[in-house]
Amino acid sequence: MTLSASARERVTVRSLELYYVRPRWQFLRVTTDAGVDGWSEAVVEGNVRAVRGAVESLADYLVGQDPRDVGYHWTRMYTDNFYKNGPVLSSAISAIDIALWDIKGKLLGVPVYELLGGPVRTHVPVYCHVSGDSVDELVASTRAAMDAGFSMVKTSITAPAPRLPTRRYVDGEVERFYGLREAVGSSCEFGIDFHGRATPALSLTLCRELEGAHPIFVEEPCLPENIDAMREIKASTTVPIATGERLFTRWGFRGAIEARIADVYQPDVCHAGGISELVKIAAMADAHYAQIAPHNPLGPIALAASLQVDCTCDNLLAQELVRDLGAGLIDNPFELKDGMIAAPPGPGLGISVNLEEVKARQHDGSWKSPSLSYSDGSVANW
Repeated sequence: MTLSASARERVTVRSLELYYVRPRWQFLRVTTDAGVDGWSEAVVEGNVRAVRGAVESLADYLVGQDPRDVGYHWTRMYTDNFYKNGPVLSSAISAIDIALWDIKGKLLGVPVYELLGGPVRTHVPVYCHVSGDSVDELVASTRAAMDAGFSMVKTSITAPAPRLPTRRYVDGEVERFYGLREAVGSSCEFGIDFHGRATPALSLTLCRELEGAHPIFVEEPCLPENIDAMREIKASTTVPIATGERLFTRWGFRGAIEARIADVYQPDVCHAGGISELVKIAAMADAHYAQIAPHNPLGPIALAASLQVDCTCDNLLAQELVRDLGAGLIDNPFELKDGMIAAPPGPGLGISVNLEEVKARQHDGSWKSPSLSYSDGSVANW
């Protein structure tokens, strides 16, 4: 079935092709009989092979369909599964959704953001990751990011985090982050990712202790399904709270946003339902006076898809990215200036993927998340 008007020339999906790409990505290419391809990333970090299987299963439905009916296909792929949501299925649907938007924009000759109502900004503020176990290492990593053009960064608490707030651990984190603030002053904002590593008890202590370092946000002070703890942590501190990279679709975000567990929500375009859902989640957050800072630790196609939505959202704080701006993998890599990336002017996602380089960077899909343990041998959160 298709909803496309019979008066216009029919376009159909020919194939869905997947490529494992170093360091830990998987690209999806959707081809059509009109000679226009759509690209995206089909990933769950550490479980990329599972997403490959889900995409291949959804391909049975999509091949032969008109790719321009993006909203219909999203609903059909989601609704036809008795077991909905979850990281694998949602990421597979996200990948297909992004690629279909890319095709539609290319066929119409406009950026995707024009199809979403048009841009509300000409440039998108972005931030990258920095690291360092000591103050000196963290400051050096942050200064390198600033030299590269970033005015906002994010780092993490050290791992493994103790189950309760030991004085030694808390003092070490206070030293690192107060040392970073003293070194950079007000010239660079930084967020602190607790990465879901901390228990609510540890997060309550750390957030209070770190208030004087003025982080722009603390991310995932505990796992987001613990709504009561998230709300308690938010109420206990002046530090803005961020969460959302492990939530999927508008229904997964609804409870969190309505409970006001965070000031900043971080949907991931490759996991939360693609471009179609990111727009809806951002609007829901905006209606509750919250900001969005879309999550993205992936590659340049994920960045391109995120930017399309970022351009349309009044409540955008900043866009997360890795340092790789696509050189080699895309023919028109992104450029960073004054901590921002310009709205991509080209049609679709605004990028041209270098298929030869994609094939040259292929791997076997075996990358796994690191495994951490406490000193007694029990399992710790990464």
